[in-house]
Amino acid sequence: MLVLGAPQFPNHGVQLITVLISTKTYHEESLTLRDDDYKGEPLGERSHVLPWSLVTLNSASEVKFHMTSLVDERTEDVATQVINYISS
Repeated sequence: MLVLGAPQFPNHGVQLITVLISTKTYHEESLTLRDDDYKGEPLGERSHVLPWSLVTLNSASEVKFHMTSLVDERTEDVATQVINYISS
């Protein structure tokens, strides 16, 4: 799961906006992550962001591990891909 943002809402508190990551390519619209897309260590296998799989979490405590993160420009690419996918 990739956390894309954590906006704070006046009546609802923080909501984490996430998208799922998989080692399988289910769809031509998935976004492949390359080793240089990561700020830290890359994930063990080639991974793909699934832009149709948005999930919101109501608490940061629901995130159990922090394995790695993406460089800012790749996170922006993912956000753009998600927006394009859901608005098409």
